Amino acid sequence: MKHTKIKDLLCCTSTLSNVTAKGWVRTFRNNQFIALNDGSTINNIQCVVDFENTSADILKRVTTGAAIAVTGDLVESQGKGQKYEIQVTKLEILGDSDAEKFPMQPKKHSLEFLRENAHLRVRTNAFGAIMRVRSVLAFAVHKYFQDKGFVYVNTPIITGADAEGAGEMFQVTSMPLDSLPRNEEGQIDYKQDFFGKHTNLTVSGQLEGETFAMALGQIYTFGPTFRAENSNTSRHLAEFWMIEPEVAFNDLDDNMDLAEDFIQYVVKYALDHCVDDLKFLEGRLLEEEKSKPQDQRSEMSLLEKLTFVLDNNFKRVSYTEAIDILKDSTPNKKKKFQYLITEWGADLQSEHERFLVEKHFKCPVILYDYPANIKAFYMRLNDNTEPGRETVRAMDILFPGIGEIVGGSQREERYDVLVEKMKKIGIDEEELWWYLDTRRFGTATHSGFGLGFERLVLFVTGMTNIRDVIPFPRTPQNAEF
Repeated sequence: MKHTKIKDLLCCTSTLSNVTAKGWVRTFRNNQFIALNDGSTINNIQCVVDFENTSADILKRVTTGAAIAVTGDLVESQGKGQKYEIQVTKLEILGDSDAEKFPMQPKKHSLEFLRENAHLRVRTNAFGAIMRVRSVLAFAVHKYFQDKGFVYVNTPIITGADAEGAGEMFQVTSMPLDSLPRNEEGQIDYKQDFFGKHTNLTVSGQLEGETFAMALGQIYTFGPTFRAENSNTSRHLAEFWMIEPEVAFNDLDDNMDLAEDFIQYVVKYALDHCVDDLKFLEGRLLEEEKSKPQDQRSEMSLLEKLTFVLDNNFKRVSYTEAIDILKDSTPNKKKKFQYLITEWGADLQSEHERFLVEKHFKCPVILYDYPANIKAFYMRLNDNTEPGRETVRAMDILFPGIGEIVGGSQREERYDVLVEKMKKIGIDEEELWWYLDTRRFGTATHSGFGLGFERLVLFVTGMTNIRDVIPFPRTPQNAEF
């Protein structure tokens, strides 16, 4: 039997005869009123059952979570809260749901409880809204780059390169872990492994992306990345999605312009296409904040915050200027920061980033020109920097409530300088011979950035824990589903 999506029925401009809707029961009141949802919209459609002429055996199977099909006329609603409802002439149970055992009852559940039921939490209003927004944002990412002529590149999931140099990688092997083959020195003999070498799950597609940018001009990747970082925080995942554009002939200023324009585009796209879901999430956030002390509540509602990002240019501040601001700040002087800022060269923590964004500038901030020794090897060394205070052409975008949302840089295009930097931190030239080839053959200025997709979704939905904006979160000690 063909059926019409509930979203389309609710958008009708006139009544209709003999429509069919299918979905899952949210509530069933007075043996008469079914609130039905099929996932196409945050809104339910009310289905009015003629209970006097419907079998009692059927009615008792209309429980929260049951899958049903209803057929009837779409008429103007007699009650408040909805424009149309379905006067049901035929009711069919497609899949029963035991009311005593179904975890997603029509009541408020804690986010922790919902994480423990990640396979069913998407049936709640909040998670249905979050996942629809996530889907729209993912489409907006592709639309932005495709409309600008970028080429979408799929970089490897399995790689022998550590783009970040941090070493926090998941190893990939086909060898039996209980009897790993050893060489004469007693070390694991990776030559016997599937790929004949030590391999890992990727932490970034950047290095491979650069090689394609140096032929196709402008490319982007959008795929899963993995960090074996034992961070049990509300901002970290072991498996997450990264958006990484790379553009030949772009310098750092071009890179900052691209990142700002991109973020504003996708936020506006979500505002234009997810109004009902964002309004619901805004209300959810307001309710959640009522339990917080006044000084911890957001100054703006969710929609105001998103609009603010669209209406205001991001503040561009050098790392050196930011350090001076932080050193002189009240929380630093009163030792309220967990990590006190005492000197130039400190690696900024989330508390510092959020202070700059939320307290000092009160707008998104782009920090640039970081100390070379706290950034990755591939970032371009600034010319004319004083010894001991060398900086690189790096930039991070900081957002309210999130901290760092984008990290990027102008890449080091000079072969000799790049080799020297690799030697200094112990990266084997032979391992990255193919990467160095891009500096041997037709090198040029180029830049790119990485945006953690889940942090973008976190910001747009107003959620506070990154585990709640990905379908099945992967975190330390958790790979349940």
